[in-house]
Formats: sequence, C-alpha cells, structure tokens
Amino acid sequence: MFKKILIANRGEIACRVIKTARRMGIATVAVYSDADRDAVHVEMADEAVHIGPAAAAESYLVADKIIAACKETGAEAVHPGYGFLSERASFCEALEEQGIIFVGPKPKAIIAMGDKIESKKFANAAKVSTVPGFLDVITDPAHAERIAGEIGYPVMIKASAGGGGKGMRIAWNKSEVRDGFERATSEARNSFGDERVFIEKFIVDPRHIEIQVLADAFGNSIYLGERECSVQRRNQKVVEEAPSPFLDEATRKAMGEQAVALAKAVDYQSAGTVEFIVDKDRNFYFLEMNTRLQVEHPVTELITGIDLVEQMIRIAAGEKLAIKQADVKLNGWAVESRLYAEDPYRNFLPSIGRLTRYRPPAEGPVGKAIIRNDTGVTEGSEISMFYDPMVAKLCTWAPTRLEAIDAMADALDTFVVDGIAHNIPFLAALMQHTRWREGRLSTAFIAEEFPDGFKPISPSPDDLDILAAVALAVELVRKERLDRLSDRLRPHTGKMRTEWEVRIKDDYVPITIANCVAKPPVKIELSIRGGDVVTVRSDWQPGDAVWSGYIDKRAVKAQLRPVLNGMRIDWRGMSIIAHAMQKHVAALEKLMPVKIPPDTSKLLLCPMPGLIVSINVTEGQEVKAGETLAIVEAMKMENVLRADRDLTVSAINAKQGDSLAVDAVIMEFI
Repeated sequence: MFKKILIANRGEIACRVIKTARRMGIATVAVYSDADRDAVHVEMADEAVHIGPAAAAESYLVADKIIAACKETGAEAVHPGYGFLSERASFCEALEEQGIIFVGPKPKAIIAMGDKIESKKFANAAKVSTVPGFLDVITDPAHAERIAGEIGYPVMIKASAGGGGKGMRIAWNKSEVRDGFERATSEARNSFGDERVFIEKFIVDPRHIEIQVLADAFGNSIYLGERECSVQRRNQKVVEEAPSPFLDEATRKAMGEQAVALAKAVDYQSAGTVEFIVDKDRNFYFLEMNTRLQVEHPVTELITGIDLVEQMIRIAAGEKLAIKQADVKLNGWAVESRLYAEDPYRNFLPSIGRLTRYRPPAEGPVGKAIIRNDTGVTEGSEISMFYDPMVAKLCTWAPTRLEAIDAMADALDTFVVDGIAHNIPFLAALMQHTRWREGRLSTAFIAEEFPDGFKPISPSPDDLDILAAVALAVELVRKERLDRLSDRLRPHTGKMRTEWEVRIKDDYVPITIANCVAKPPVKIELSIRGGDVVTVRSDWQPGDAVWSGYIDKRAVKAQLRPVLNGMRIDWRGMSIIAHAMQKHVAALEKLMPVKIPPDTSKLLLCPMPGLIVSINVTEGQEVKAGETLAIVEAMKMENVLRADRDLTVSAINAKQGDSLAVDAVIMEFI
C-alpha cells in the first residue's frame, strides 16, 4: 500500500479523497492555486504545494507542475478526482514515465473511452447498444445541417472531448443546428481545447441512468447497481439517486452486465461509470464511459456500503478486488443534491462571493435516515469565478425512497448559506414536487416543470398558517427577551396581548393566543383564522439561524434571517418576509402606501458576474425579438443574451473583454 498520495484536484473532491486516505493510514499532499491558498483541502492535507495562478489552465491543468509536486514531496501515487486531468491519457502516461502510479484506469482505457466519437465506435464493435448518429467529426455548420437532416430531428450536438454538460446543444430544426454548432464548438474549444463535435439522435423523454463498475488488474469486474441522474439543467446533473425508481431487476442486470462487458473489453482497472440513456420502454443505449470517479458516487456508497475511493486506491496499489458480484447488495435509498453557487431566480446564473455564513446540517444518523455532506468550503471561504460553482453535495440515506426524500427536505431546510446566491430554494422546492416524488422523471424534467425558470413559490393557505405561527412564536420570544434584558427600566407587568396579525406579502393572518409561555422552551396555544387551537413548541432562541419545533404534531424546520421589523423565513423552497404585529398596528399598516420598484425594461443588465465575450449590436441599431445582443461567459459557460422584443439600441456601456458585476448595465434602449 502507498505511504503517500497526491490529490491533483481541489474543493470537495480533494477533501473527500483525503478523508479515505487518512482512514487508510496514507499521508496526503494537496496542490493549490493562488485562489485556493486558504482552501479547506489545503488545511486538511498533511502537505500542500503551490502550483500557480488562479486560472486552472495555469495551475490544476498543468501536468508538469503536478509531477514536480510529486517529486518534491515523495508522493508515490496521484488521485485525480474528477475534472481537470482525471481523464487525460497523456497525464497518466507522463506519471508512468516518472514511476508515479495513477489512481485510475490505464491510458488504453482512457483513450478508448475518453473520446465520445471513438468510444461509440468502440461500443458498436463490442455490440453495446448505442444511439443512432454520425460518429465522425462535423466540419462546419453546413455539414452539421446536412447530417442533422439525414438523422432526423431532434438531434444532439456534442463535443467529442466534452463533459459536465459543456459543449452540448439540442437542435429541433435546421435553424437551431447552425447556432448550436457554433455555440458547442466555441464552448468545447474554451473548455477542453478541442473543438470537435459530433451529432446523434436525441431520444425524446429519456432517462439518464448510469452503472457504477469496479475492475482490477486481474480481470475481475463487477457492477454496483445504478444511479438515476435524470434531473438535469443545461445537461448538468442537479439531483441524483440510487437506485433508480424506474428500473426493474431484469433491466438492471442487463445494463450491469453490458457495462462490465465494456469494461473488460478495454481492460479497465479502477472505478468507472458507464452512462446510458433509457427510453420509456426501458430500452437503453450507451452514452459514454467516464473513466474516473463520478461526482455522484456518494449515493452508490450509501446503498452498497462500499468506499469507492478506497477501492480505487487498492486497485492502483495492485490488490485484487475483494468483492464479488454476489456480495453486492443494494440497501435502502440514497439521494444527492448538488448545492451550486447560482441564482435560481435569475435562471440559475452563476454567483460568486464570500460565504459569510455556512452552516450545513450535522452529519450522521437522524432518526431512520443518515445525512452526509461532501464539501470543500467553510464559513469565510470564497466562491471564485475561476472554478466550478459547486459548493457541496448533500446526501441522505433512508430505508425507502420517500423517507430519503423527506430527510433531504429537512436537511435542506436547515442548510444555512449566506453571502452568495445559491440553489437551495430550488432543491427544497423540488423535494416537494409531485412528479419528482412519484419518480416520473426524464432529462427534460426541469425544462418541462419550470419552463419559465424557477420563480418564488407562493405559500398555500396551509403554508401561510404554518409560516404565520412560526413568525409569531419568534416575535413573542424576541419581545420576551427584550423585556427581561438587564438595565431596562423595568419589565412589563401587564398581560400579553392576545390578538395579533402576521403580514406575509399581501396576506394578514389573524391569530388569537389562548395560552403562552414565551421563554424557551416555548409553548404557545393559539388559534389561526378562528380555527381550532393548535400548540406551537420550540427551543429556538434569538440568534439561532434555524427554527426547529412542532406545530401540533407537524415537525417544522425553517431558516430565519432578521429584516427590518420582521423576519425572513425560508422553508420548503419558499422565502417570505413575515411581520408579526398587534391587531391595532396591523390596522394602521394597511393604510400605508406601497412603493413601486424602478422600471428597468429599457436596460440590458448583466445577469451574472461574467466576462463580455462579444457585443453583437451597435448604437442606433434596430433589433428584432430573438436577436443576439451580447454573449457573457461565466464559469466556463457562454450565455447568449437576446432581445425579448423589438428594440432600438440607444447606448452601449460595455465592450468585449470587460468583466462586469451582476446587474451592471450593458446597454440601453429606446
């Protein structure tokens, strides 16, 4: 076994590898860029080596710097994590030349499976079911249009060296092929340094289901069940689960055996994932093989009890697999939510900044469930524009699927993140979505269920009552504390007012207090809208970020953030401002005028912090609805800003190459 390994990565996956290595008694070496000097993975490792500037192309992607760090520290092996150099055969070969072990497959497998075009040709030869398509390189837009017409719409244009949803476009007609080809080619060039793309048939309403495989150097290969990864946005996975609610045992076995056959055909040696798309009739087609550890590997670990990082290290060290196919048992259900630094209310555009508060839920058993949080940040960490926007991977395990989903909902409700925009509201809302809970999924799920993007969720009448009860309980505790503070003239001696109203948006929820103990632990008996008396209980105290308690027998966990004369409450994907006040105060407040927000309809605002790739119009130009105004790049993704109606450009306030903050004015219209 190795004495020391280097992790050629950053963030949560570097921390994840370090945890297993530490448990195995293996010393670890971290590498870091200028932007990651104070990162968590640097603190966790036994040693750390600086490898260059913030840009990945000058640090994490420079193989020579990784090899030099190995030599400097005496690391015998390199674990690449995912992304960066994890699927670059030349890096694996360079390590081998220096006598350093690559914790992953051999170059042959990486080369065979790492190129999407070649891997599909290889899969066809190995009699693996593949999607119909044109597997040679597309040379130009006209060529793309011709091939797409021959295959039949819709088609998928994909970067040959792609991954992570980058360099992928769906085209439903001839006009979309040309634009999709140009965008996919540009993203592929910028993200992978390889602009080759190919075209294949797009399967309508497909599921994305992948098989985890393990293979050693002695010809032993097994599969560890499947992961359902159909909930995607812009071809980027958002929520994953294991097992899939769609597969039956026969399909699972057929997919697993085919994945193992493919692994054996390329002499695969490590953990790897064979991805399939599955249609509504459970026909499955090979998509690609990821010759590395997957982002979503924790859900497989939770249902099998097998540490995939440990198995990768043992296989790389020359050990035989100690696990047989018959030993693999799928136990319970696991769900993973990817917490991204992105604004769900701005079409999920990236966000950057410092984590002023970062309080994940406690890991470990919670009732029947288990909570796991893979992360590479802590309070005070900075989310940089240079890297992937993923902040953490929150996972829950439970005996059944719905129990795992409900555990995830509770965990998300208590996951406190401030300082950046993030997608927790969307993830929390998703856990309550009927179609998700029923398992009726496809890769178009988000596009179909949220066609206009994710909008703030309006509370139902029942939700309003719960939120109002929480808001009033918080206000009563706050007032009780203020009344009892030392150095006050004297605490009040009168009776507590019994008639209250809680304003949430335009709703005023009347509440009558029947009995109240406002000093924690709180017990308040109250009637909402003249209904039956319910009991509110909680140990919440002022300053706590999470309110946890019961409204009668219903457990409620919600995040609290003080606002002027009120409280912002985040619960189940809802985010509301609540003002609890006495009845006579509410009567006066209803007479106050409403402020109208300023008109920004004649401005093009930068939707996220990003770099202006191009300005596509000039001052004085008349543009039609749908025309491209500008292209902004953020976190390696190009975002095309189009006119939503016919306009005339009156002023342009930015130029190509400018780095803009969110809501910066790019241009003005008349």
